[in-house]
Amino acid sequence: MSKAAPLTITNGLLLPAVGAPQRGGLRAEDGRIVALGNVTAQPGDAVIDAKGALIAPGLVDLGVFAIDKPAFHFGGITRAALMPDQSTVLDRPSAVRYAAQSGKPGLWVHPLAAATVGLKGQELAEIALMRDAGARAVATGRHWIGDSGTMARLLSYCAMLGLVVVTHAEDGGLTGSAVATAGEMATRLGLPSAPAEAEALAVARDIALAEMTGARLHIRQLTTASAIALVRAAKLRGVAVTAGVTPAHFMLSDLAAAEFRTFARLSPPLRCEADRHAVRAALADGTIDVIASGHDPRGPEDKRLPFADAEPGMAGAETLLPMTLSLVRDEVIDFARAFALLAANPAQLLGVDAGALAVGMQADVAIIDPDKPWIVDSGKMAAAAGNTPFDRQPVQGRVLSLFKGGAPVG
Repeated sequence: MSKAAPLTITNGLLLPAVGAPQRGGLRAEDGRIVALGNVTAQPGDAVIDAKGALIAPGLVDLGVFAIDKPAFHFGGITRAALMPDQSTVLDRPSAVRYAAQSGKPGLWVHPLAAATVGLKGQELAEIALMRDAGARAVATGRHWIGDSGTMARLLSYCAMLGLVVVTHAEDGGLTGSAVATAGEMATRLGLPSAPAEAEALAVARDIALAEMTGARLHIRQLTTASAIALVRAAKLRGVAVTAGVTPAHFMLSDLAAAEFRTFARLSPPLRCEADRHAVRAALADGTIDVIASGHDPRGPEDKRLPFADAEPGMAGAETLLPMTLSLVRDEVIDFARAFALLAANPAQLLGVDAGALAVGMQADVAIIDPDKPWIVDSGKMAAAAGNTPFDRQPVQGRVLSLFKGGAPVG
């Protein structure tokens, strides 16, 4: 890709780290932001008039299961942390190195190294070598490591290497083959279910081990009130624990599965309404640090099956931004907090100089109309598959232009 001309964006609403958006613009040169506020274009600049739209950092999506550039660019995502659960598991340096190059130049992929060989939860993988090959964190994949000794060794080793451990929080001994959360809905539908406490048990064990080892722990999806209380208390004690969630768990409850809609077959499964409200409160008070798409496009061969046989997962990249902006309209959070959840916090966890509008940062920039209405349509999505639980739902918020390192993409 040829070197991009310097970029000047004018006449927009500039998103600060705190506070309300302020009128202003941005100038980027050599892939980095060089000026913010009342900017003046220089000869040779590419000049974009934002026409009053929001100028925001490109989204940093922490924990996707597929590289799906059209969907990411539609959704304003400029960086994606790739989960190790691939057809070739990211459990060796060559696989990590290949994944790290797979999206450039329009998208930067940050691979998450498999915690264990083959993601089997037993033997630790070559974590140091994978870090040197480009891994930005370590992940347990779709499953929890049930052996506490293995998890303790993993956390100790990653603490020494300075890597965050991204964990899936469900006690496999309790969840088994469950596809729903135990409760009235699962009983009415006759679905194999597991108690919501399976999440709290996993979270409690992992927090205890993180506290013991001094490791940085990131719980990829925090979805129940009891587990949220554990994370909130751990943060107050100074434990280096962070947590994320996808929009499904703050927008939907298990009622969405009422007609056996397999687009609502997720992992972890949808929870009760009280848990959904607990997630929204945790987003407001800072207990949850990251909102991610969990992007996992699944075709008919995986979804047009009986609910219990369907694969979990949703195509989430295109709906990540509008669903998060719904929290702003509902006054749960403000714009600054929304983009901390979508960009600044995940960038910080990955250790990349992006996710915020500041001089010296990478010029990953989105121009957004936060009020633009559109309707989610599973049949017309840019994603490789349209398995969204938000099909036919009216939303607001659309990316108008996207820049990676100051160069236009999408």
